[in-house]
Amino acid sequence: MASSCSQALRHHVCKSSRILRVHLQKAWPNRSFVLNSAADQQPAVSSPVEEIVIPKKKTWSKEAVLQALASTVNRDPTASDYRFQDDPYLTPKTSSEFKLFSLSQESGRNAAKYFISTYPKYFQKDYAQPHIPCLMPETLEAQIEEVSEAALIERIQMRKVKAAVDLYDQLQQAGTPVSLDVTNQLLDLICFYGDCDPAQENVPEQRNEETEDVQDEPQTKKGRASKASDKLKAAWKENNNAERIFALLSEPNTHSYSALIRGMVKYGAYSKAFSTYTDLLNNQLKADVSTFNALITAAPEVKEKYNEKWELIVDLLKQMAEQKVKPNLLTLNAVLKALRRCGTVGKSQAFPVISEMRALSIDPSLASYNHLLSIFYKPGAPFQGQTDILQEVMNEVSGKSFTPQDPDDAQFFITAVRICLDTKDIEQAYRVHELLGVGENWRLLGNDFQQNIYHARFFSLLCMMENIDVVLKWYRDLVPSVYYPSSNVMRDLLQVLDTDNRLDLIPQIWKDLKQLGHGNRQTLVEELLTLMAREKQNQEVQETFAECALDIKKMYDTGDRGKVMMSWTAGSLSDLVSVLLAAQRRQDAWEILKLFKTHNRVPSEELLDKFLTCIKESGDVNQALELVQISAGFCLPGTPKLIQRVQQEFLLSEQQKSMLSDLEIQTFNSD
Repeated sequence: MASSCSQALRHHVCKSSRILRVHLQKAWPNRSFVLNSAADQQPAVSSPVEEIVIPKKKTWSKEAVLQALASTVNRDPTASDYRFQDDPYLTPKTSSEFKLFSLSQESGRNAAKYFISTYPKYFQKDYAQPHIPCLMPETLEAQIEEVSEAALIERIQMRKVKAAVDLYDQLQQAGTPVSLDVTNQLLDLICFYGDCDPAQENVPEQRNEETEDVQDEPQTKKGRASKASDKLKAAWKENNNAERIFALLSEPNTHSYSALIRGMVKYGAYSKAFSTYTDLLNNQLKADVSTFNALITAAPEVKEKYNEKWELIVDLLKQMAEQKVKPNLLTLNAVLKALRRCGTVGKSQAFPVISEMRALSIDPSLASYNHLLSIFYKPGAPFQGQTDILQEVMNEVSGKSFTPQDPDDAQFFITAVRICLDTKDIEQAYRVHELLGVGENWRLLGNDFQQNIYHARFFSLLCMMENIDVVLKWYRDLVPSVYYPSSNVMRDLLQVLDTDNRLDLIPQIWKDLKQLGHGNRQTLVEELLTLMAREKQNQEVQETFAECALDIKKMYDTGDRGKVMMSWTAGSLSDLVSVLLAAQRRQDAWEILKLFKTHNRVPSEELLDKFLTCIKESGDVNQALELVQISAGFCLPGTPKLIQRVQQEFLLSEQQKSMLSDLEIQTFNSD
């Protein structure tokens, strides 16, 4: 029974297989499948045999799921930056809080690294799956104590410059040979860090009683160009350890020369770098591409005239071709960066250089386009006949996603939006901002300082070229989720409100000013008061102006979180009184008027005349007389005119008339 069932099943399977093969052969007569049996396979007559290989499994990256989830959402303009969402209570609302939070967060991270690296035995448990090496303790102390080449390699890998040099000297004194490869690694280390140990960012500052009262020297801000004094501190020293160790080599190779030349160029010894390159050629050696890139970068520093600089660059490129050294992207960027120092010659040679490099299958990066824009658009220089260069560059890069390939890639967006601002080209600015949202190009915007520069320029251009509705759309999209505008940018926004006659939005802008930490910027606050006091609006708007004005008065009285308090000026007091009078807040305006005497400020005759008109509407004679007394107390020239108005426009008693006569006589005598 079992055997008959088995035979029937086998017959059914074979029959089904034959039917399936017949259908497949009819559908794809020119294909041969691995499924065919040996009896069914026949040699191909004319068409080539194509085999379909089905992979056993698909290998996914460890971040694939996170990347897929991230692609389903966009940035939320109402939310804070992702770095601050772990602690909503401490989410920064001002630029100063943003800086403080970022520095505190980084300080805490560095402190944690310090303790983990100082006491690694207490942090051996690895909870991360998969393993994250950067979260595990780093080895700060050398494990190999003996004087050997292995110990030297360990110190080189730990980036201990002084210790590695001392150990190398001990090996030389003991007569122990050090291989050329290890010596070259040591040269790389010394030349990269300028013959000094790298600064340990995660080591907390040690202070004692003697140093607590000493004021620290001002440090260069992150993202800002270094000063001349900073460059002098990092200059190439004569006969340093790199030159001394290089001189001990019996047969230095290309790597040895390359390390020395790149170090000289990095630390300003340009002429010495070319002299070392000449020694390399005299020893019948060929330079590598990194050496040529460094020399091209140094070329503008050793020549004076533009033509001489370009001729030296061309000569180096020809030597690369003679030595059969293939250029790379960094070569293209080095040439373009050098052409920025070549004046009109750079403008004539920039595009031919890019064409030549493209012929060698070298496509420009964002750094290349940044150098190209910098060649044609100098800050403060006229742009006649060059406004189409930015458009051509944007045509090349629009819609493309870039990856970091050069440190100067992060300068492209800042340079592009700076040119848009200088040329007032809002269309290209939109294209630049659109490019920022393609793929992960936002990563190439740079650090926080560079991001702030980019958004400040972009928003300033919007305030200059667009109407208030468009400006407010971008304002709500950028502030404060990715950008904390400065007081100057907020002043530009106020000017847009004035230009488009949308002063009714001033109270909302004042709330944002306080939230952004600009509530104590006196010039900004005074400009806001001036706008509210200049023209009379409808009653509803005037009421909101009055509330805003009284809120501003509180800032003058109490300050903002311990910051320097603003001082009242005659203009700010006058504007505040005018706003309150326009909203029929006469009593509040009267209290502000008293502040003129308190703060030794003199009101204008126009303000007192306006105040008297408001008093007349209510018929308050006593307040009118007090106003005249205030004017007489300041010895204003318009006091007699004010007295005359009170006498004509108010019903006065004999006593009040007598008092006004006495004030008039006193005013006449003082004159």
